[in-house]
Amino acid sequence: MTKHQNSASSEATDKKAGKTSSRAKSPKIPAALQAFPSLPDDALVGIRVVGGLIDKGPTSVWRDVKNGRLPAPVKMGGATRWRVGDLRQVLAAAK
Repeated sequence: MTKHQNSASSEATDKKAGKTSSRAKSPKIPAALQAFPSLPDDALVGIRVVGGLIDKGPTSVWRDVKNGRLPAPVKMGGATRWRVGDLRQVLAAAK
């Protein structure tokens, strides 16, 4: 029996036994997103944090910036970041 066949056989046995294997990776939550409520207003966060706050991907974040629904980011060298205070104002106004 080859390694692939053995793996397939094992998965079939697990399914019959009611076991499920989750191979999908859980999405990483940036530490800044977890700490967002305690960050100072002048802190800067990246696009993954902004997307996590509004539950959207990077393309949708940029679309919202273009359409004025999100504040423009600050660009420093090659980095693009958003001010926490600006994001809080937009989020508070949306409620």
